[in-house]
Amino acid sequence: MGWLNRLLTGRYRHRQFSHAEGRVLDVACGAGTNFQYLPERTEIVGIDISDPLVERAQSELDRLNRDGTVERMDAQDLNFADNSFDTVISSFSTCTFPDPVAALEEMARVCRPNGRILLLEHGRSDNSFLARYQEWRAEAHYERSGCRLTQNPLAVVRQAGLSVDEAESAQLGRITWIVCERPDPSHLTTA
Repeated sequence: MGWLNRLLTGRYRHRQFSHAEGRVLDVACGAGTNFQYLPERTEIVGIDISDPLVERAQSELDRLNRDGTVERMDAQDLNFADNSFDTVISSFSTCTFPDPVAALEEMARVCRPNGRILLLEHGRSDNSFLARYQEWRAEAHYERSGCRLTQNPLAVVRQAGLSVDEAESAQLGRITWIVCERPDPSHLTTA
């Protein structure tokens, strides 16, 4: 299904992640789909909660002949020191975290000052017809996949105290890419 993912979201992933710099943390990396869009000069660290996906992501690093590590870890409790990464990325994941605000706060904590958090998310469409369909399917979709189909990604990011530097949407507002600068640490809560 990698070809389908590239067809539907590849251009958005490329646009969002091809300018990542330095040591990069991919939160909820899944099977490592984002890895191919990261510049060669970056150091990749991927985390995911699923053991099978961690194995697939490591295989993807090997397939791409890229150095990096992939670990099993909870996005809401990252086992990294403060300021450990130059760039933190995540795609289509805040909708699945039990507490997306906690996960975003953790992303901010491990991102260095003046580092960037690059998100590619989906949510409720700004097209009223499509939004009504999403609302109608939301509960069944969540029960089947654990994904909140109608979330508002920008609202969740702001609730986490992140400063939104850039935001743009596509596909009738269903996909949003967000660039955040790591906020002043005094504004972060500690877990």
